[in-house]
Amino acid sequence: MRIIEKDNNIIIEQVADFDIEQILECGQCFHFEKLDNKEYVIIAFSKLLHIKQTNDKVVLYKTSMDEYNNVWKQYFDMDRDYSLIKDALIKKDDKLKDSISSMNGIRILNQDFFEMLISFIISQNKQIPHIKQLVFDISKKYGTYIGNVGEKEYYTFPQPEVLKKLTIEDWKVLKTGFRAPYLYDAVDKISTKAIDRELLDTLTTEEMRNVLMNIKGVGEKVANCVILFSLGRREAFPIDVWMKRIMENIYFGKETSKTEIEKLAKELYGEYGGYAQQYLFHYGRSVKMGKNEKKREKTSK
Repeated sequence: MRIIEKDNNIIIEQVADFDIEQILECGQCFHFEKLDNKEYVIIAFSKLLHIKQTNDKVVLYKTSMDEYNNVWKQYFDMDRDYSLIKDALIKKDDKLKDSISSMNGIRILNQDFFEMLISFIISQNKQIPHIKQLVFDISKKYGTYIGNVGEKEYYTFPQPEVLKKLTIEDWKVLKTGFRAPYLYDAVDKISTKAIDRELLDTLTTEEMRNVLMNIKGVGEKVANCVILFSLGRREAFPIDVWMKRIMENIYFGKETSKTEIEKLAKELYGEYGGYAQQYLFHYGRSVKMGKNEKKREKTSK
């Protein structure tokens, strides 16, 4: 991999295991907008990034080397060798070959804890376009203007001290529905440090999950997503309806409890659980794995 700073852009050449479309569209991130094929705008850590990929070349427009080193290198997990992770996973279980081969450009982003907590509470029973729209709406109304790409304005995700001023009714006005009291409680617990970001880092993954589940409306799936995508615990294995069907299809061939699936994932993937989940999830959804089972469920009701 070669990194060049030129004309106020950062150019990364010969980049491996990196597909910006797979990274952003795999359900781990919501504060971005697609401009064209493999061209996006991303807002993260109060920074605006216009990024475009052509084959193994990635351009980060209007970005300095300092900003790349201090923000985007960590955000995109660029110091990690994903080829080693893929090899390790396939050695653990060769059933992952198709998923990894098909989705070999996925990387797990290192995202902001508070934004991920709010985003995944919003995500419950919502499609990705709706989640993204809500994140954009919250940012536009309560965040800070950060710049334009073309004629479109973009805004940072608001900090806890800003969102703590919102009432449950304010959250409902944002069309968050039944999630409004959950969001209010999450902001309250973060802003009062009833849940402290620094303290979370000192806990085991299981302890982290239990702490996050003290927030109203946060179950195991939301907690595991927050842990995986913002707290650096790569063994976390979020299981939603889609992931359950995918695992049943590949490993069980029948209806299986989430507890059994989680146990198998821990045994098979261990410390690489989160990577396996991302490869399987995005691949399973792309080939519509489990779609027939979903139809049969609806027919039987």
